[in-house]
Amino acid sequence: MNILKVLSLGIAAGLALAAHADNTEAVLRESMKPKNQARMDRIEQNALQTACSNAADTVANDKQARQLREAAQASVRYPANGKYLGDWRRGQMIAADGTGLQWSDDPKAANGGNCYACHQLDKQEMAYGTVGPSLLNYGQRGQSEAMLKYTWAKIWNPNAYVLCSHMPRFGDAGILTEQQLKDVMALLMDPTSPVNAELVHE
Repeated sequence: MNILKVLSLGIAAGLALAAHADNTEAVLRESMKPKNQARMDRIEQNALQTACSNAADTVANDKQARQLREAAQASVRYPANGKYLGDWRRGQMIAADGTGLQWSDDPKAANGGNCYACHQLDKQEMAYGTVGPSLLNYGQRGQSEAMLKYTWAKIWNPNAYVLCSHMPRFGDAGILTEQQLKDVMALLMDPTSPVNAELVHE
């Protein structure tokens, strides 16, 4: 096969991929049907999602990146009563629960956090994802005001710290309630929770 033929095949493949990329939204709209909680608005991207939808997972324009990060930081709503920690036992159930917001889920039931899909939290749990970092012994960071606010904001809207993060915006997107967020916070930060079991025995 001569070089010109190879180049022409490469160009044709590139054009086909570009055409496919341009057609993705049309394909989604044609193939997806709204059902219960799975509505068509899920196809709509906000400004940050649009900016991050590229192979590099970064916002190339520095000015836009700064504006998007500031908007994400401004979206964070801290607890009105100033109390960040709930019950780690409830937090453990939320972290292990993967239900919620799917077409087959009961919209009246509370959503889960599905935290184990991406993180290791409990030494006893053998099935966990590794997309996100291990959170074992997270409580060793302490419960200073700065640490509480950082952790809360990270769960509320992770884009405030990692602009193109793949972590769900649990608070900002209304996936978890404020009380649920407090319970997950307790799971991470309470020294007696399974996340911090090794710290208790040191």
